[in-house]
Amino acid sequence: MRLLLVEDDALLGDGLRAGLALGGYSVDWVRDGESAHLALLAGEYCACVLDLGLPGRDGLSLLREMRTRGKRTPVLILTARDTVQDRINGLDTGADDYLLKPVDLNELQARLRALLRRAGGEAAPLLAAGELTLDPSARRVALSGQPIALSAREYALLHDLLSHKGRIRSRQELETSLYAWGEEVESNTVEVYIHHLRKKIGSDMIATVRGLGYVMGETA
Repeated sequence: MRLLLVEDDALLGDGLRAGLALGGYSVDWVRDGESAHLALLAGEYCACVLDLGLPGRDGLSLLREMRTRGKRTPVLILTARDTVQDRINGLDTGADDYLLKPVDLNELQARLRALLRRAGGEAAPLLAAGELTLDPSARRVALSGQPIALSAREYALLHDLLSHKGRIRSRQELETSLYAWGEEVESNTVEVYIHHLRKKIGSDMIATVRGLGYVMGETA
C-alpha cells in the first residue's frame, strides 16, 4: 500500500512516516505543494494525507486541481485549521476526510483504513478470498481460522492482491505498491514473495497470468 504524505513540518512528517510504515504502508513524503503535485502526476497512491498550510502551493489548491483533473485518490486532510468553515471548505473541495492536529496515530490509521474500504467498495473491515481472511486493523491473516505469520512485505503483497481481488496486478504495479521512493527493488523480488506466500496460504490461491502478472481469485 503506497501512500503519499504531504507535510512540511520535519518532526511531524518524520514521525508520521515511521508510524505509517509500521502500519504496513510504503510512504512517499514530500514537504511542499509543488512536490506533491509532481508526485501525484508521476505515481499512483492508495491514499494521500494532505496538510493545508504548505510552502509554494496551498493544500486546498492542490486538492482542487486533483479533482478537476479527475484524480480520485482518497485524500485525508491533516491540518491545524480547526474552524467549521475550514472543514466545510476542505470537504467541499474534494477531501474524503478531515482530521485535526495534533493527531493520534491509531486514529489516523483507522481513518485511512475506512477510506480505503470505501474506495474499494468494501463495507466490511475484513478482506477475504475463500477461507483466507485478512484483518487490516489487527494486521492478522488467517486460513480456515488458523493464524498465518507473514513478514511485512508478504503482508503488504497479500493486502494488495486481496484489495484487487479478481484483477490482474502486474509486477510493476506490485513493486510500486510495496516500495517507497529510494528503496532498492531487486529484479525478482515480487516473484520471491509470491513464492513465499503460496507456501503459506496454498499454491492455488494466487494465479500467474503469463506475461501479465498475478491475480487473487478469478479474473474479471
